[in-house]
Amino acid sequence: MAMRLSLTSWSLRACTLPEAVAISKALGIDALDLGYFYGPALDKAALLAAPLQAAERVRELGIEVPNFYHLFGSTLADRNLADPGQRSRNEKDIAAVAQFCRAAEIPTIFVLPGVCNPGQGRGEALRQSAESLRRLVAITAEAGVQLTIEPHVHSFTESPQLVLDLLGEVPGLKLTLDYAHFVCLGWRQDEIDVLASHAAHVHLRQARPGALQAKVHEGTINFEAQLATLRDAGFEGALALEYVNQDYMATLYDDVLAETIALRDRVRAWLT
Repeated sequence: MAMRLSLTSWSLRACTLPEAVAISKALGIDALDLGYFYGPALDKAALLAAPLQAAERVRELGIEVPNFYHLFGSTLADRNLADPGQRSRNEKDIAAVAQFCRAAEIPTIFVLPGVCNPGQGRGEALRQSAESLRRLVAITAEAGVQLTIEPHVHSFTESPQLVLDLLGEVPGLKLTLDYAHFVCLGWRQDEIDVLASHAAHVHLRQARPGALQAKVHEGTINFEAQLATLRDAGFEGALALEYVNQDYMATLYDDVLAETIALRDRVRAWLT
């Protein structure tokens, strides 16, 4: 399957889920990543309690869903994977999420890798997260769903090498790869490229050092080079456009729809 576009439902925070589906189709994207956030959210408690019923509601939307974003707790730190005290609860939840994704024909799940908890440095956080992820990968693999992590600002995986170290500890783990999180931290694009061969899903938005999100014409990511790197690495998944309006890393100030369309057109021009 060739690379194709998707849209993240949390980009359309004021919409209902049916409205987000309709916008994706109107933009000619025809695929929508789902999660628990804002107006297009899925009900987390309902999904965990009755995953097959939640999957039926998703299938009724009539749109491809390439990826599902599962957040274990209510914040980046709550129930994060580097906290060993949360493993049993997290494993129970991921089993339900994997059942949901299999029934809804969603091929990939992404979770966050974890943070440096009190008393932890990066090394210990990585060790604890790897132990958690080995168990979660086994659960999702049994359901036929690919588990991925998204390395992000404020996690312990704030360098490409740390991500590679974690992947080396967890056979079968893949990435939901967003270059913006590394560019924001000052990494050069060619330094991030080593992660492309590990990607099962990709988030796209413009960024620059110090800014997680930038207008398409104002950032430093060379999308044409990135797309070529992904292609050459054998990536055949979805490229999810992820412009957002969130109170996180100053991503409140862009016209989400205008930037989404501009990036859609730039990616399409390269793909064709």
